[in-house]
Amino acid sequence: MPVKKSTKASTKRPLKKTKPAALKKKATLKKAYKLTAHDIEKIAHSLGAQVQHFGNHYRIYLDNPSECRKLTLEIYPSVSMGSSEGTMITVYTPNAHLQLHHCGGYVISELLGEVTFVGTQSGRLSGLTIEKGAACSLYANVETTLLSGDITQLGPEVMLSSIALSLTEPIVLASETAKK
Repeated sequence: MPVKKSTKASTKRPLKKTKPAALKKKATLKKAYKLTAHDIEKIAHSLGAQVQHFGNHYRIYLDNPSECRKLTLEIYPSVSMGSSEGTMITVYTPNAHLQLHHCGGYVISELLGEVTFVGTQSGRLSGLTIEKGAACSLYANVETTLLSGDITQLGPEVMLSSIALSLTEPIVLASETAKK
C-alpha cells in the first residue's frame, strides 16, 4: 500500500512518545488560566495607565519621559499557542520584545509600583515584571526552590531573581498543588 504524503511542507515534526489514553484525557480537561477584564483593569490601575481593548487582547501604554523610557504591554487572555490555548503577555520597548507564554497568574505590588506575571513548568518559574516607570525585567527558568530558600547562601547574580520573584511564591505553590 503506497504511503500518502502530506500536502503541508512545514509539518514535519519528530515523533513524540504517546501517553496512555487516560492521561491524554486528563490533560485535555485541565482548564488554562485566563485573565478577566477585571484583572486587566486592576493591572492598568496599579501601573497608573489606561487600558485599551482590541478584541482578542488588551494594550497598556507606559511612558516615562524623565528617564526616556516607553513600554507597551499587551495581554492576550486566551490565545492559541500551537496545540494549546493560554494567556500570553507581550512587552514592546524601543529595544526589546519579550513574551511570556502560558501565564499562570500575576502579583501586583503597589509598594514597588510593579506587576509580575508568572509562568511555571516542571519546577521552574519565569517571571516578567512591569514597572510603573516603564521598565521591565525578565527572569526565566528559575528553580522554584530558590523562592523559599536561604538567599544568603546564593551568589549575588542568582540572589536578585530570588528576591524579585519571591512575591510570586503563592502562585507557584498553587500551581504545584493543582498539578498533584
